[in-house]
Amino acid sequence: MTVPPRLLPLLEQFDFARERLAGRMAGPVMDSGDGTDTPVGPMTDAEYFWEPVPGCWSVRRRGDGPGPRATSLAGAGDWGRDTAAYPHPWPPPFTTIAWRLSHLSEMLTLRADHTAGDHRLTRDDYRTGGDAATAMAAFDTGAEAWRKALLGAADGALDTVGYCTYPHGSDPEEPFIDIVWWVNQELLHHGAEIGLLRDLYHARARADGR
Repeated sequence: MTVPPRLLPLLEQFDFARERLAGRMAGPVMDSGDGTDTPVGPMTDAEYFWEPVPGCWSVRRRGDGPGPRATSLAGAGDWGRDTAAYPHPWPPPFTTIAWRLSHLSEMLTLRADHTAGDHRLTRDDYRTGGDAATAMAAFDTGAEAWRKALLGAADGALDTVGYCTYPHGSDPEEPFIDIVWWVNQELLHHGAEIGLLRDLYHARARADGR
C-alpha cells in the first residue's frame, strides 16, 4: 500500500526517533546531532535500573511488590512496572530508564494491536523485561509492530475517529492522524529522557572515579 502523503512526514519522524533511541541505547554508535557518530556502549542492567533520586518508580520483581507510592505492578509475568490507580501521586514520582522504556514499549505494542491486530491486548497482558537487553528487544518489537500498523492505514483512516481503539488513552475519541502525532511525541520525549539518564549515569560514574 502506498503511504498517504500526509502520513509520510510523520512516518519519517517516527523512523528517525526510533533509530536515534535504539542507537542511543545499544550502540555501537549514536547520532550526536551534528551529523557525526559518537561511540556508545550498550546499556547495562545497572543503568536500566539506576535510581538517581529516592522514591523512584521502576520495574520490579513481582514478588518484591510495588515501590514507594505505587499500589501495584502493571503487566504480566515475573516483572511489573510501578503504577497507581487514578488519581496518581503528586508530585509525580521520578522514573527510571526501566520504567520509561517499559511504558514506551507497552504503548507501541498495545496501540499496534488496537490498530491492526485483534484489538484485545491490555496492560495486564504485557510482559515487562527484567533486564536491559530484553527491554531493548521489546522496544524494537513494539516499534516495528506500530510501524507496520501505520503502513496499513489508508488515507481515509487518518481522519477516522476511533480507528485505533487503544483503551488507555483518548484514541476512541480522536482522529487517527492525531494519535500518530501523539505517539511520535511520546517516542521523542521519552527517548530524550532515556538518553539524558544514560548521560547522567556515566557522568556520575566518571566523577566517582569508576
